[in-house]
Amino acid sequence: MENLLITILLTSIPILLAGTGELISEKSGILNLGVEGMMLTGAVSALGSVLILGNPYAGIFFGALAGILISFIFSFFTISLMTNQVATGLGLTIFATGLTGLIGEPFVGKTIPSLPKIEIIFFSEIPFLGAIFFKQDILFYIAISMIVLVHFFLIKSRFGIVLRAVGDNHESAHSIGYPVKKIRWICTAFGGMCAGMGGAYIPLVLTPHWSEGMTAGKGWIALALVVFASWLPFRLLLGALIFGGITILQFVGQARGWPFPSQFLNMLPYLVTIIALSLISIKTRAGNIYVPSCLGKSFFENN
Repeated sequence: MENLLITILLTSIPILLAGTGELISEKSGILNLGVEGMMLTGAVSALGSVLILGNPYAGIFFGALAGILISFIFSFFTISLMTNQVATGLGLTIFATGLTGLIGEPFVGKTIPSLPKIEIIFFSEIPFLGAIFFKQDILFYIAISMIVLVHFFLIKSRFGIVLRAVGDNHESAHSIGYPVKKIRWICTAFGGMCAGMGGAYIPLVLTPHWSEGMTAGKGWIALALVVFASWLPFRLLLGALIFGGITILQFVGQARGWPFPSQFLNMLPYLVTIIALSLISIKTRAGNIYVPSCLGKSFFENN
């Protein structure tokens, strides 16, 4: 039971990191469908840097940096040139999928050392809970801490309130002097950093090797997770655990010989994603879920 819970937690971390970054991006009014591409870029950058430098911690830095750099491409087109955000995000994912496949080809068949576990003194000795929550890698602690920080940032900090104002009504925010485009550039870069770290987590902790398309749709699940969480950070954590558990369920089912086709078990995470999005869409139309009013809308400064 303990090992199963740890596996679910670790499987949840990539989508939790990517979802946290996308939540901040969407709160500012930017819908970035390029999360999957940014995660792939972070994954191949992390693996390549560890192979070259031999230090798994370097993978975190270069994975985050790669996510930020590729987010600049998205920001340039959608914020500066005001292109359609949906089309640009999809194009970014297609571009990154091909690029990472090309870059990662020399890495096929090579393995890297995993991130070391960090034990928190005293807490790690707690029966059952100690091994689950207090004997994990640094990215695990960063992901959990980030949820708490993002919550208080959005609710309590002045910049968090400004960010939400930009996402709710960018014209009003601009009229009182707030730099809408600059704020959106920063938020999108933060989203890229988180997605890059989420992608980096896969080779650094889960599967220490490269395979083309190794994120396996986690970026799309992270996008659905933000909607599932109603743009609330702590719900994001709960949703990540649910999706992580469903992902592990397919492997448990196959290992235990459940009488279901393997194809059905493989599609479970994506099936639940579609169902969740459908239910939330119904609630949104009924006015029961808060959505940033300017989400997906370009800002024209001369309006």
